[in-house]
Amino acid sequence: MSTENFSRPDHVVVVGAGMVGLATAWYLQEEGVQVTVLDGDGVAAGSSWGNAGWLAPSLTLPLAEPAVLATGLRALTSPNSPLYVPFRFDPRLWQFLLGFARHCTPRAWRRAIMVFNKANRLALSAYADLTDAEGAGRVAEPTKAAEPFLAAFSDEKSLQGLTEELEQVATTGGPASFEVLTGEETRALQPALSRRVTGGVHLYGQRFINPGRFASALAEAIQRRGGQIRTGSRVSAVRRAGAGIVIESGQEPVLRADAAVLATGTWLGDLARAHGVRQVVQAGRGYSFTVHPQQVPTGPVYLPAQRVACTPLGTPAEGLRVAGMMEFRGAGEPLDQRRIAAIVGAASEMFDGVDWSARTDEWVGSRPCTPDGLPLVGRTRTPGVYTAGGHGMWGVALGPLTGKLLAARIARGVQHELLHHFDPLR
Repeated sequence: MSTENFSRPDHVVVVGAGMVGLATAWYLQEEGVQVTVLDGDGVAAGSSWGNAGWLAPSLTLPLAEPAVLATGLRALTSPNSPLYVPFRFDPRLWQFLLGFARHCTPRAWRRAIMVFNKANRLALSAYADLTDAEGAGRVAEPTKAAEPFLAAFSDEKSLQGLTEELEQVATTGGPASFEVLTGEETRALQPALSRRVTGGVHLYGQRFINPGRFASALAEAIQRRGGQIRTGSRVSAVRRAGAGIVIESGQEPVLRADAAVLATGTWLGDLARAHGVRQVVQAGRGYSFTVHPQQVPTGPVYLPAQRVACTPLGTPAEGLRVAGMMEFRGAGEPLDQRRIAAIVGAASEMFDGVDWSARTDEWVGSRPCTPDGLPLVGRTRTPGVYTAGGHGMWGVALGPLTGKLLAARIARGVQHELLHHFDPLR
């Protein structure tokens, strides 16, 4: 860590009320800074609502991995592929894909996993800060121990693939404690799994949340401590004005602050480009829905071969969230029922006692992906303007850690070593 001369802000505006933006606002309050959070839609209205809610350091890994290219272009353009790229003319998408492909090498993956390992060792403690806080700052919604957290397989090759990946994480210093199980042992821990499951991996030390509920509780904690959250505020520009920052939002009066944090998820580039951030931020759309198994699993279930994540939402009556897909296309495009059907087709044979036709809460959300898989967290070329985004699938897992590191940078000038890797001007 290093400290440099800086001007401590009294008031910071955070643009974006997803997990990353809210966590940044909460940690700024911990530093004694007044905060205002602006969002065009509402708290957790984007990808912070319908995701799997995993706080799983062992599986929080770089998206750009050699196995992605090994699947081949034909697989990536198939509507049933877990990673889907629609074949069409979109210069910005292809610019992202070319950069992404350059990072799908063993050497680039090893560099990236070393950064992720550093972040993953700190991520759960950042959540603990939120839930263990005293008084008005405490986030009332808990994180839950993922016991058991199971990965389930129907073939030996896929099981071996995950164990090799976890061993790589462990040998590079990452948090990966696991045990390989037989199919019978796996089904005994989660009876909802079918006899198609012939093997499993029991991951230890993971946690999970109901992400929408947690984000709402985090927003309430911010407001109890005097922070403002304004929804319906679609920020059109953030600019330097004298010694401060001006935030423009439609017909509303301009808002002035000492600093601003851009935490707008997939739309990060729209505001950050004017401040020297040239990294492409591409929408990686994920899908989810809820089903109600006869026996709801007590902990998360991962189907690695199918790239499907399943999470119990709370009580058995609340059911099981089933999430999957990484679809590189426009953030504002409508939900594609073919993606939902692909998830159902992939997951249905792995469970018993599920009426897949009775699913509810079908959802699509856009996750902000960068070509190298690393977030964009830190100061921009404009003094007083910072970014916090580009986490891909891991905005929920790494959101509180991002907020903690960035708040220390803004309020005290402390630059954690991770922020060098996350530099938005790289």
